[in-house]
Amino acid sequence: MPRKLPALVKEPTLPAVVQPPVAVVQPPAHPYQNLDRSTRAAVARLTGGVSPHAVGAALGDWALHLARAPGRQLELVERAQTNALKLVAQATPAVTGPDAPPAFKPKDFDHRFVHPDWQKPPFKFWQQGFLAVQDWWDFATENIRGMHPDDADRNRFLVRQMLDTVAPSNFPWLNPEILAETSRTLGHNLTAGAIHFTQDMLQALTQTHKPAPEGYQIGKDLACTPGEVVFRNDICELIQYRPQTETVQAEPVLIVPAWIMKYYILDLSPKNSLINYLVGQGFTVFAISWCNPTADQRDLSLEDYRKRGVMAALDAIGAIVPDQKIHANGYCLGGTMLAIAAATMARDGDDRLASITLMAAQVDFTEAGELLMFLDESQVAFLEDMMWQQGYLDRPQMAGAFAAIRAEDLIYTRAVQRYFLGKEDLPTDIGVWNGDTTRMPARMHSEYLRGLFLENRLSAGRFAVEGKVIALKDIAAPIFVIGTEKDHIAPWKSVYKTRLFTDSDLTFVLTSGGHNGGILSEPGHPGHHFRIGERPGGALYEGPDVWFAETAPQDGSWWPEWIAWLRKNSSGSVPVPPTGAPAKGYAPICAAPGVYVLQD
Repeated sequence: MPRKLPALVKEPTLPAVVQPPVAVVQPPAHPYQNLDRSTRAAVARLTGGVSPHAVGAALGDWALHLARAPGRQLELVERAQTNALKLVAQATPAVTGPDAPPAFKPKDFDHRFVHPDWQKPPFKFWQQGFLAVQDWWDFATENIRGMHPDDADRNRFLVRQMLDTVAPSNFPWLNPEILAETSRTLGHNLTAGAIHFTQDMLQALTQTHKPAPEGYQIGKDLACTPGEVVFRNDICELIQYRPQTETVQAEPVLIVPAWIMKYYILDLSPKNSLINYLVGQGFTVFAISWCNPTADQRDLSLEDYRKRGVMAALDAIGAIVPDQKIHANGYCLGGTMLAIAAATMARDGDDRLASITLMAAQVDFTEAGELLMFLDESQVAFLEDMMWQQGYLDRPQMAGAFAAIRAEDLIYTRAVQRYFLGKEDLPTDIGVWNGDTTRMPARMHSEYLRGLFLENRLSAGRFAVEGKVIALKDIAAPIFVIGTEKDHIAPWKSVYKTRLFTDSDLTFVLTSGGHNGGILSEPGHPGHHFRIGERPGGALYEGPDVWFAETAPQDGSWWPEWIAWLRKNSSGSVPVPPTGAPAKGYAPICAAPGVYVLQD
């Protein structure tokens, strides 16, 4: 349930122009159909929202194609023999030498075997044996001629999930780090771990949020850039941030975050807050903070989020900073929504956008990333039945999907640290944000899964807004696109496709890091680098591999490059505008970060 509004904050009356969403009226279902949906919804809760049919179809596709491929079978036998010989050699120092490198290495993101004792017998043999089996299955689940390519990725993911459950690092008697810590603490680590396990189990059963640790309070330590909420309806709040410079660029900036996350990923600690950095560089900044919907808002649609979210925010900014175009910035699915809004505005002759920035945002979903590898008709119907019963996609279901993508690190490494080593989670700003999950209303989630991910209507020219199709190539405003090298949610080559479907001047940046870490790339952050290149409007298309090979990396943060690009597309400095516009119905309501970000 949402938190109650603070006592000092008066619940606003929604503007008269804001109408509640109209529920879709459907004919009553037959009781048998409702029984089927209820049954599937119950199964969905047990499987974390993953359709058993999608899993079974992927495994069946692989097994049937492998059964009629004797050559491939011989390859697998040969790979097993090779891996076995490598293990034998590894176990024979007289043959390989005591300083020989390991035959098999964990993946870069796999931190289960970092303890130095994993390189000593007998732990080394158990580790190498597991990695050898993992290597064989990675090879075995490669695509076979005639197989659906997506099924190869699905099978590799499924096998990886199963293997991770039996990794030697998960068992106290096989893990040298656990054995050493148990000996050192006389078993106190296991007692502390049992307490942690009980706490986490109770939290999972009661579906409660952990309170933010000391030093990570929202509005005080996180989401703490000063500002005021100047507009609120039932979907979003609009925050206007207080200026930090004597003058500002004439064109204000609107930030559109994804509705599957709290907006303050872009306003974490002051040191890595993109919003705070942008304000400090002399821009008037506005940000949308989405509500955390309940079952009563199950019928909110994708169009509601566009019209009463993005467009309502643009209207408010136009009233507060009149006669100026707006730099619009969208992150993740917020960027997809912004692209839809911008294409609709271009179609309708609305030229209020000075520029468009898309951060880790996709407009084409044929390579949508690991998060949606199981998405098909069966999977969407399965999720729809689950949401039909509860009214939304719940927080644990989304959090579990994100964690499963990197289960080695996000699930098993954390479990070992917390339950067997007895260590508390070290709080971080991004960790606190990551645990502050949200819900998604049933109708909107179904619409974007079908219209964008499953049917890919936006880039295919089949996405309609208000009954008329929109086209990304109609956008004339300059575009700045950021992809991240290790993004498993919005792979950078998929993000890069924005160049394929637009014709305006476009600057593309590829930065180091992942979906969140690459965006939070503040100046001075060690080890970060980026590539940047511009495509003039109307230029010929250049593929991502060619672009990558021809574009040299640069050390540092991409943020200053973006600031320079925004200034190049601005008209100069002007006096600081007022906060809100009370005479036009946009009086300040409360201090940032507002109340929606506090909803549980």
